[in-house]
Amino acid sequence: MAESQWILPIAAAAACALAYWLVWSHRDMPGRLGAAVKAASTGLLALVLARAQAAGGGWFWLMPLGLALGAAGDLFLALRGARMFLAGMAAFGAGHLAYAAGLMLRTAEIGFDGLSAAEWGALAGLLALVVSTEAWLAPRTGALRGAVRVYVALIGGMGLAVLLVPQAAGQLQLRVGAALFILSDFLLALRLFVVRDPRLQRMLSLKLWPAYWLGQLVIGWGAVLFWL
Repeated sequence: MAESQWILPIAAAAACALAYWLVWSHRDMPGRLGAAVKAASTGLLALVLARAQAAGGGWFWLMPLGLALGAAGDLFLALRGARMFLAGMAAFGAGHLAYAAGLMLRTAEIGFDGLSAAEWGALAGLLALVVSTEAWLAPRTGALRGAVRVYVALIGGMGLAVLLVPQAAGQLQLRVGAALFILSDFLLALRLFVVRDPRLQRMLSLKLWPAYWLGQLVIGWGAVLFWL
């Protein structure tokens, strides 16, 4: 892929992400334009990965699929409403599943090389975070408790898949990207279910969006290195 074929769409995606962050991310109702800009910021990244599919081959297609599902989730969540929220959770959950499946299948092809002490520590931290949601998150989710539990399990599965990635090109980027993605989900959970102060909610919105978008970008970068 020629440089201009990936630099231009990534630059456009970054411009959309910046615009969404500055103009709409802190609003309760971003509106259709805000939703479209938000979805475009990740949808363009998915297109870049999809164009790399020919060179990646194998199970690489699961990575642009994960990004595309994230873009759909962005659109649904920005439109607001109970149905849109559930649709957004479903899209993001499926995106986590696609990422996890792609990484596990690629790891199986390369060969698992075991976990270091630091990786065992990270795994313990991930497990603690997932289990802790039963104390600080689940009781606050009401009728959404079951859906939230499933989503948390899918996040944990994606995190586990990233930790199992062997030492290879792209490992660091995949882990940094996944950490940012998980951080953004944690901040979103606080924003939606725990924090009630409007000023703190606005602060969380402004922090979670850069973590999320950069996480998606870095996951895509790591996927290209990991496959190509």
